[in-house]
Amino acid sequence: MASSQASESSPASILLFGSLEASPAVFVTTGAKLALDRVDREGFVALGSLGGQRRREGALTRDTAVGAVVLGYQWFPGWGVVAAYVGPEGSMEAVSGCGCARALPPRFGLRLHGEVWAHPTDATLFTATLVTGTTRMSAWGRLAWGYRHWDAYLGPEFAFYGDETGYRKWTVGLHATDFALGRFHVRLSAGLQIAGDQDPGPYLTLSVWTPW
Repeated sequence: MASSQASESSPASILLFGSLEASPAVFVTTGAKLALDRVDREGFVALGSLGGQRRREGALTRDTAVGAVVLGYQWFPGWGVVAAYVGPEGSMEAVSGCGCARALPPRFGLRLHGEVWAHPTDATLFTATLVTGTTRMSAWGRLAWGYRHWDAYLGPEFAFYGDETGYRKWTVGLHATDFALGRFHVRLSAGLQIAGDQDPGPYLTLSVWTPW
């Protein structure tokens, strides 16, 4: 997470964040970013996160928990923020259904995480995020563009997720990013999801972050 989404100046050294995606599959993530100096300055940063997902696979249900602690560096060119991280990740999975349940062995691997939050103009925001992991051979990416309206950036977004199970998910929708609710900053997204052999359906994503 690139320093309060490249739009906020804060003296804090910790940024807390969380997100929820509601769709035929449910994804939840929470975590924190710690800077040696301040989250709005160039330098070394650490990012810790814990997430979970539940999705249907035919007659079965797969529950997954994934955690990671990555270290990296963030740059502040005049047009935005660029951040890159690397570090260990671990995952646990359980499969249930048809009157049985099975827990899979824990797995550990490496995570790579990169983000760009750019302001091509004072009134526009472009974001690109890519997160890959070796524990489940997974990849998640998101591209979004927005124009400033009513104290938020509004525009289209596209995201993709895939892993070694063969599961693939694409989402296309609209987002409102960086509007304030008290001390919290919020991003709300909604649109159409296409996942595996499922029929296309709606998705809704809520992301929240705040300096601490």
